Amino acid sequence: MDNMSFSNDMDDEYEKLFRRMNPPRVVIDNEACKNATVIRVDSANKHGILLEVVQVLTDLNLIITKAYISSDGGWFMDVFNVTDQDGNKVTNEGILDYIRKSLGPESCFTYSVRSVGVKPSLDHTAIELTGCDRPGLLSELSAVLTHLKCNVVNAEVWTHNTRAAAVMHVTDEQSGCAITEPERLSRIKELLCNVLKGSSKSSEAKTAVSHGITHTERRLHQMMFADRDYERTDDDALGENKRPNVNVVNWYDKDYSVVTIQSKDRPKLLFDTVCTLTDMQYVVFHANINGEGPEAYQEYYIRHIDGSPVKSDAERQRVIQCLEAAIERRVSEGLKLELCTTDRVGLLSDVTRIFRENSLTVTRAEVSTKAGKALNTFYVRDASGYPVDSKTIDSIRQVIGQTILKVKGSPEELKPVPQESPTRFLFGGLFKSRSFVNFGLVRSYS
Repeated sequence: MDNMSFSNDMDDEYEKLFRRMNPPRVVIDNEACKNATVIRVDSANKHGILLEVVQVLTDLNLIITKAYISSDGGWFMDVFNVTDQDGNKVTNEGILDYIRKSLGPESCFTYSVRSVGVKPSLDHTAIELTGCDRPGLLSELSAVLTHLKCNVVNAEVWTHNTRAAAVMHVTDEQSGCAITEPERLSRIKELLCNVLKGSSKSSEAKTAVSHGITHTERRLHQMMFADRDYERTDDDALGENKRPNVNVVNWYDKDYSVVTIQSKDRPKLLFDTVCTLTDMQYVVFHANINGEGPEAYQEYYIRHIDGSPVKSDAERQRVIQCLEAAIERRVSEGLKLELCTTDRVGLLSDVTRIFRENSLTVTRAEVSTKAGKALNTFYVRDASGYPVDSKTIDSIRQVIGQTILKVKGSPEELKPVPQESPTRFLFGGLFKSRSFVNFGLVRSYS
């Protein structure tokens, strides 16, 4: 064991020395391309470095329209064409300086920390939840947290293939700080797990508590991957034409597996793909990305971290399924609602209860708090699978507040979803009468 530790220390020291002698170089060019900012990144190669670079650009809400990646040997060379959300070149000096600092020489020893590590946080407690999706789930979870005097300050929730995953940042209602008491944390985990299991105690559900900071979206991918949401049943109603077109073939002359993906383009598509390949322990040696039109094309030349290409048809199918799932998880079906108001304890519980009482389901949710303001985004559908009724939206806005809850898009634009399709509900009206007493959450005084 001591010899192994010594060997790892030597490897770390060698890596630090190599990076000091070959620091990363970032060049940002606003003249080379007519309609995009060109970012070139050269660096010593390391597993996960591509994800690190893509993550930095994605977290700045930049759109990657093209990318060329090459990392054969010990050197990593990337070129990214990026724009802002409005399709313009990036000219904000604060953003450009952040990119240089995050990817340049000053970032030499931070890759593993920012990508996959955990940093202590006194501001909040992170709660990770995975389980079977069903109507009203997040409404129940948020109500339980409110009952336990926890305030949800940030949360992101995904649903896919009848599974749900959430990362929620909570604070103590009174102190506004992270919750650290072991007994209280154990109680929170127990009650949330009861909700996730629902009436079926055999249902798989997982809860975890952390006092660290991780990358929320990468963590959600990891959680859903571990929950095997990529496995499809024979009666999966999602048509083949709706799925991304993913192919994997072996290029035997070069010992690469070539992955090609064609799908509808959207923000963060490249991050979702690279994140999944990295977490599946594949190394990207070359890649060509084009997302300038409504359709995106991605091509990757990969090997497993052990140096081998895809070895079997079963492995090939697993790669295809996992990449399909990674792309589908963030697809936002439904009407987009944005809520902006002064934050308060129980706000998320109240809003989701109103959605549930009006038979709305949500396929995805993003909850954030900035400077005392709650900034929440929900993608909602009618629980029956039909288009959202504009009268329902008007009624909800009357209750919550016309200026507080705004509609992005038109309810009439939504298409009906077959009722026999797999359940993809997060909120819904099917559990209006369910009592928290059934979950052992609240004592009955009757």
